[in-house]
Amino acid sequence: MYKVNISNVEEEVSVLLKENDIFINNEPFNWDIYPIDKNSFHIIYKNKSLTAYVISVDYVSKEFVLQINGKIIELSLKDKMDILLEELGMSDLAKTQINEVKAPMPGLISEILVKEGDEVKEGDSLLILEAMKMENVIKSPGEGKISEIKIQKGNSVEKNQILIQF
Repeated sequence: MYKVNISNVEEEVSVLLKENDIFINNEPFNWDIYPIDKNSFHIIYKNKSLTAYVISVDYVSKEFVLQINGKIIELSLKDKMDILLEELGMSDLAKTQINEVKAPMPGLISEILVKEGDEVKEGDSLLILEAMKMENVIKSPGEGKISEIKIQKGNSVEKNQILIQF
C-alpha cells in the first residue's frame, strides 16, 4: 500500500496495487492508459480523455510533478516503510546523516545546481539527471555542506555512482 499526497487536495489518498488492479481509497480505479512517448500518456477515465506529461521525478524524496490537461499536479509518495515508521512515531529516524548522494539510475548530468562549499538543506535541488529523455531533479536528502562534486555537466553516470559528497 502507498499513501499519496496530491497538491491542492486536503487529505492523503491510499493506493493499493493488487495483481493488475489499482484501488484508490479501497475503490477500484478503472482507467485506460496508453503511452504516447516516454514522458506523455493518453488516459481515459470516467469517459473523459486526458493527456498527462511527466515533468519531473525525484526518486530519493519520492516526489513527482505531472501536467494533466495543462494543470500541474505535484505528488509525494509514502511506501510501506515510510508508513510504518510514521505509525511508530519514528519517521525522523528515516532521516539519517548523509555523507553522499548517489545516482538513482543511469543517465546524463544535464545541470549541476550547486558548487563545492555550498550549504544545503533537505530537499534543496542539487543537480538534474536526464534518464530516458526525462529530467530528474536530484535533491538533497539532508542538511550539510558540499565537500566534493564528483561529476561534471555532460558526464554519463551509472546507477549508484557517487555524485556529491558532504
